[in-house]
Amino acid sequence: MNDQVENAAAEEEVSYGNGRPVHFEIHAADPARAVAFYVEVFGWQSEDWTEYAGMPYFGLRTGEGPGIDGAIMQRHGDNPEPGAAVGGGVLTMGVASFDEAAERILAAGGTLAMPKYALPGMAWQGYFLDTENNVFGIHEPDPEAK
Repeated sequence: MNDQVENAAAEEEVSYGNGRPVHFEIHAADPARAVAFYVEVFGWQSEDWTEYAGMPYFGLRTGEGPGIDGAIMQRHGDNPEPGAAVGGGVLTMGVASFDEAAERILAAGGTLAMPKYALPGMAWQGYFLDTENNVFGIHEPDPEAK
């Protein structure tokens, strides 16, 4: 097994008995393109697990400390149609600056799905589509948001 999988399993902070999410998968028609998008936008690290998984599958390390790591895998079927309802969970990434993250997303080939809006007294939130038409959100904590 690779280091990322072994390290994740060895972390004492992970509790597998309480239903807390411990892994995510992003489905992509072009996994390499999707990996490039998330690495460019969020600075994630990627490792090719294709041989281990038996299909295009790329492990993702989203950062140090508490959080969830995941993977990008080959989509089996058509990409979601633009404007279609979300057919699964939606990842929302915390960012230091909503506006700067939005610029990186658009420059890397993402598109706006729902503009920035205030969660009053908590944060700025918005949603985008990645290069594979998957919806994801970004969230900038800000107690002054209104």
